[in-house]
Amino acid sequence: MQVASDYLKAQNIDSPRLTAEILLSHQLKLDRINLYLNFDKPLTQYEVSGFRSLVKRRIKREPVQYITGVQEFWSLKFRVDKRVLIPRSDSEILVEKAIEKAALFHKQTGLAPRILDLATGSGVLAISICREIPDAMLWATDISKEALDIARYNAKAHGVYDRIRFIGGDLWTPVEKMKGFFDIIVTNPPYIAEEEYQSLQPEVLYWEPVIALNGGRKGMVLIKKIIKYACRYMKQGGWLMIEMAPAQSLHATRLMEEHSSYTNISRIKDYTQQYRIVMCQRS
Repeated sequence: MQVASDYLKAQNIDSPRLTAEILLSHQLKLDRINLYLNFDKPLTQYEVSGFRSLVKRRIKREPVQYITGVQEFWSLKFRVDKRVLIPRSDSEILVEKAIEKAALFHKQTGLAPRILDLATGSGVLAISICREIPDAMLWATDISKEALDIARYNAKAHGVYDRIRFIGGDLWTPVEKMKGFFDIIVTNPPYIAEEEYQSLQPEVLYWEPVIALNGGRKGMVLIKKIIKYACRYMKQGGWLMIEMAPAQSLHATRLMEEHSSYTNISRIKDYTQQYRIVMCQRS
């Protein structure tokens, strides 16, 4: 373990000790607690060889989540690989706000909320929301068929597959016939500015799917389209919630303010106290 940790550190890998523990746990099919309980147990040649291969993959800057095939989100474990973006904890704010507004909607109407997860990726938003709101009806869309395959797998693993309708297509195309239908729309669209894309760390630049990250000029191409057209698909009083980079949030609120269909516009901070979510209500 120490040898692997020192080697990872020498290769400028972040959190080398933690990384070594996660990779060894994965190789031995143990959680980290049981790894410590079995710390003195000698490894077989097969286990040593497998562990070395995992370390070599990490040295090539492959993300730990792709190596293990797992990422935790909303205290749930999700399958991830290079077909989908690795979920970040910042996106949990979207789940929190969706739950909050869904509860308010149910209190006011007594009805089950209709929720759209636009650009679902691995499905973490739709699945987490679905598990927290038992009567909610969910739709999840993505342009990537491969991402939808992962999302469906995750939905089945968490027992909510029969409550989420997964639809493939570009942005609003999959729900074109569902105008005035949704009570809540949540989305974590590609929002990395193309001008900054090449400066991303290698784990992101060379491994995560470009289609899930590159948001075009200033990262605002899809955000602008979402703000422009979301009102068509929301019921009166419905909510739109968009994740974005903190520097984009003021621009997004101005676009919403210029739109006659939106009211109650606000910016929400993430766990690092940066503005991460912009939301508004259909007037």
